[in-house]
Amino acid sequence: MKAIGIILAGGNNDGRLGVLTEQRASAALPIGSCYRAIDFTLSNMSNSGIGKVAVLTQYNSRSLRDHLTSSKWWDFGRKQGGLFVFTPYTSSTGNDWFRGTADSIYQNMTYLHRSNEEYVIIASGDSVYKMDYRDVLQYHIDKGADITVVYQNMEGKDLTHFGIMQMDENKRLLGFEEKPEQAQTTSASLGIYVISRKLLISLLQEVVPQGGYGLVKDIIIPYSKKLNIFGYEFKGYWSSIGTGIHGYFETNMDFLKKEVRDVFVNQYPYIETKPKDEPPAKYNAGADVTDSIVGSGAIFNGTVEHCVVFRKVYIDEGAVVRNSILMEGVRIGKNCVVENAILDNEVSISEGQQVIGKSSEEPIILKKGTKL
Repeated sequence: MKAIGIILAGGNNDGRLGVLTEQRASAALPIGSCYRAIDFTLSNMSNSGIGKVAVLTQYNSRSLRDHLTSSKWWDFGRKQGGLFVFTPYTSSTGNDWFRGTADSIYQNMTYLHRSNEEYVIIASGDSVYKMDYRDVLQYHIDKGADITVVYQNMEGKDLTHFGIMQMDENKRLLGFEEKPEQAQTTSASLGIYVISRKLLISLLQEVVPQGGYGLVKDIIIPYSKKLNIFGYEFKGYWSSIGTGIHGYFETNMDFLKKEVRDVFVNQYPYIETKPKDEPPAKYNAGADVTDSIVGSGAIFNGTVEHCVVFRKVYIDEGAVVRNSILMEGVRIGKNCVVENAILDNEVSISEGQQVIGKSSEEPIILKKGTKL
């Protein structure tokens, strides 16, 4: 494919994910019992034939960098191209943190200059979806577009977390509102863009030195009348965990739906991740596990209903867990009750405790390493 990729995986979404992103970037959050959020965009890049991808990250990036240590799982372990992880760095002239999405690319302009591909696919690292970017690129070329923005019709959903697009009958962008209180349309940007490499370099060199640090605020919106910017409608499953705790909870719970799970697990091309060498899950005599997906190395002695369970979770006898997300290494003692909860890595709950959230919209969260 005649395009390179850029994955924006820099932040913690302004604290909307609370304690879940105190020690990790949102792109590193666990999804669907075995994935990390960034796996979906990485796999989409690879499955679309993009052989050179840059991941731009800065906020608590250790766990994300650990996950990306070997690029071979996504087929980026190659002589030409490959996977590059860029973070802010200290030089003799100072230490500049990324001040926005446009600035993060601008500070790594060498990646663009040293590439020969004609186009750039830019996407966020905290969305769950499967997309062939080749279709978007062909649409971009056919339209003669300067920039193409992928969007989805989100009628009936809360639009205050999204950029809302107004377009004419030919999908030409007329206006763009960032997180409006009263949206004029239901066409929400998915944070996926196609642009020529040379135009991107030119725009960044023009905007960033003047204090414009955001792709949307300082490029898409101001240039909507000057450039040919078109929308491309995506009709498949798409969900963002960056909208907040409820979005993260619902995205994981969507994996309990067969039609959603099949898209990522059973339909080629698959979503790949860094594998772990764990034994299969073990269900002992007293275990009763229903309507759940389970990671490797988990051991069950109690009751689990409608849950997403990651690797190496242990649930003791008499424990009841419902409508919850249990991340890696969680241990739940005898006769505990856990409901409407998100338990982060290595949470340990001793015998007889109750951890009950209000609802799926307001789950209770126990931060990483909590001992209760």
